[in-house]
Amino acid sequence: MTQNNKTHFGFTEVDEDAKAGMVHEVFSSVASKYDIMNDVMSFGIHRIWKEATMDWLAPKPGQQLLDVAGGTGDIAFKFNARAGNKAVATVLDMTESMLIEGQKRPEAAAMADRLNWVVGDAMALPFPDNSFDVYTISFGIRNVTRVQDAINEAYRVLKPGGRFMVLEFSSIPNPAMQWAYDRYSFNIIPPMGQIIANDRDSYQYLVESIRKFPKQDMFKQMIIDGGFDLVKYRNLSMGIAALHSGWKI
Repeated sequence: MTQNNKTHFGFTEVDEDAKAGMVHEVFSSVASKYDIMNDVMSFGIHRIWKEATMDWLAPKPGQQLLDVAGGTGDIAFKFNARAGNKAVATVLDMTESMLIEGQKRPEAAAMADRLNWVVGDAMALPFPDNSFDVYTISFGIRNVTRVQDAINEAYRVLKPGGRFMVLEFSSIPNPAMQWAYDRYSFNIIPPMGQIIANDRDSYQYLVESIRKFPKQDMFKQMIIDGGFDLVKYRNLSMGIAALHSGWKI
């Protein structure tokens, strides 16, 4: 009898084989309200974090971007704009309904010839080795069943000299401030999810998943273990989120 490996879905322990489907259900449920909820939950600060991501990336004309868990296209749109609309972005997400919402946005029509939309799995990317100049994943890697597998796949599909960049919720180094942030997250965000998206459970999962994700230094080591060099991170908003960067050299 085969024993399934275990992982976490928020604070709940589940079989690895089950997690991807459960995450898919969450994002299928919230897709139509995803952008609105991000604004409400973060008071719009997620937009500043994404601009900080672009500042560190410094997109250039001619680059090929792969944005994994790209959802409704925010990073791809910003990357193309920063590159003078002369880059090509591939948005990959395991949830087709998220991609459909992204394709409805006006930026998608304006950049249609420089955008590709692909349904796929971060742990088994449907691309050849050495395909992209830049790999980004924003607020998505914590939802992957095996995070190290996703990092390894990022390394595989990046060209030599390619850049790996992760924007993800993280941990505030100050315990008192982390305590206050936890109170806000658990007491405010799920009820807001119920009011705005009619879905408390999905936002309860999102809050819990942040607490299960490795802290900054541990995640940095995972990126190094994936083969990347010059790995660094920057805390955003005191550590509520963090940017991790690495290079395939």
